[in-house]
Amino acid sequence: MAEKDSSNTDEFPEDIDELVKSYRPRHGHYPVVVYTSGTFDLFHIGHLNVLQKSKALGDILVVGVSTDEKVASYKKKAPIIKYEDRVAIIKNLKCVDLVVKQEVLTDPRLLVKYGVSVVTIGDDWKTKSLPGMDWAKEHGLKTVYLPYTSGVSSTKIKETIASGGWQEDKGGVN
Repeated sequence: MAEKDSSNTDEFPEDIDELVKSYRPRHGHYPVVVYTSGTFDLFHIGHLNVLQKSKALGDILVVGVSTDEKVASYKKKAPIIKYEDRVAIIKNLKCVDLVVKQEVLTDPRLLVKYGVSVVTIGDDWKTKSLPGMDWAKEHGLKTVYLPYTSGVSSTKIKETIASGGWQEDKGGVN
């Protein structure tokens, strides 16, 4: 696979065929494509855990990164880190094979387009209505709710900063 280019966040490598073609001869079978998505604002160990666990469930990991507009529409506030920078971070992780723009949460059109067979999401979404996850279940895709990483979240990081910052004697954000 070609080296990842962090400087170009406007064009997304949306042709999964290239990934599949390069995978199959080396492994002798079609790859299992896993899809996960998120905001990935203030990237932290919980985000990394979800991405690594997602990758472990298949061969190719496709990650949808929510646009600033999408985040503002459902979180009722804009992300701290702008979309292009969040994409650059995710694109450059070893466990990520493909990054796509997410304008609809767990968009079924993306799941079809990329030949996804496994969809993952953090288990903090388990009790929330997410039409894309419902669609995935109804269409036979394996859906996996990954455990939330205890003690860390973008919200907690924001609260820590707002309250005066990192406090070494209190264990930081945890």
